[in-house]
Amino acid sequence: MNNFRVLIFNFLSSLSKTVHASIGLTILLFLLLFYINDGFSFDRLFWSGIARYTHAIVAIMWIGLLWYFNFVQIPNMEKIPDEQKPAIGKVIAPAALFYFRWAAAFTILTGLILAILNGYLKDALTLSINSGIPKHTTIGIGMWLGIIMAFNVWFIIWPNQKRALGLVNCDPDQIIKSASRVLLFSRLNTLLSLPMLFSMISAQNLY
Repeated sequence: MNNFRVLIFNFLSSLSKTVHASIGLTILLFLLLFYINDGFSFDRLFWSGIARYTHAIVAIMWIGLLWYFNFVQIPNMEKIPDEQKPAIGKVIAPAALFYFRWAAAFTILTGLILAILNGYLKDALTLSINSGIPKHTTIGIGMWLGIIMAFNVWFIIWPNQKRALGLVNCDPDQIIKSASRVLLFSRLNTLLSLPMLFSMISAQNLY
């Protein structure tokens, strides 16, 4: 029994093994559902489901990290002793920002693919002005909020965050200004995150 516990502990201690096992379980579940449903038609609806699943995964990563920065890291930075802060700025923050910005990019990409597969991309991006379909208007609002948030991540937060963390050379005044911009636009994205999520969920459940 103890050997089994050690085996499980060693297995779950490895992030790589844990993620690969999760992917393996997902594939097994897919095959089980494939068998129960006497197979799937690999049509537009199937690929739309794959796109939606991928979209949900990267969106959870993106918004989860956004909320981690705003609810956990930023409010508690003042409580961390000065000698320990470099560990946050030089190790943890850059790693988190890598997943943060790429999750934002792939959230937008998979969202656009999903909209194309379901045939509402143009109608959603124009807020359904011509067709007047409420569902497309609602999801279009969510899409534009997401696009604005992703733009903030890549073109405002990340460039300024590199300066604030000392990943690029700049003068002290620029570091202070960049840190202020990071906080401002990170808070802006937090402000937009709930309306964005509400729009996306409402489009799927209210219409």
